[in-house]
Amino acid sequence: MSRVILITGGARSGKSSYAQRIAKENGGKRAFIATAVTTDEEMRERILRHKEERGKDFFTYEEPEKIAALLKEIINKYEIILVDCLTFFISNLLIKGLTDEEIYKECDLILERLSGSNSTVIFVSNEVGMGIVPDNALARRFRDIAGRVNQKFANSSDEVYLIVSGIPLKIK
Repeated sequence: MSRVILITGGARSGKSSYAQRIAKENGGKRAFIATAVTTDEEMRERILRHKEERGKDFFTYEEPEKIAALLKEIINKYEIILVDCLTFFISNLLIKGLTDEEIYKECDLILERLSGSNSTVIFVSNEVGMGIVPDNALARRFRDIAGRVNQKFANSSDEVYLIVSGIPLKIK
């Protein structure tokens, strides 16, 4: 039987580490869907660090934009699928020029792919709405979309965790 888990929290709060811990504790064949894109040297190093932390415990797919299509291919081939992270995914779609409605549709497709699955799917997403109001329209748009997407995924999840300073708080 499938299980959907959302892990959210601030930047560097320990979301990815906690998600990996849950995935490893649940055993089975694991896939990792990485949504980050190398945009500069610092980001390249960050991505390499994440790969090293994961080790060989996951088969990694690098997919910045077409998560729903990838899930269609792999959903029941793995016991655990970890998607890290939804906020990079949203950012990638914004940069590509998708409208808000197109982004929400992509997210709905992801959630539809989970129906009838036997896999546990863990989503990681940043909570970006707890800080100051951004000073420009694009940043406010990103914050608003991320907030709505997080609500969609939280509503569809069996479990939701908020990570604060490395401490997981189960909120659903």
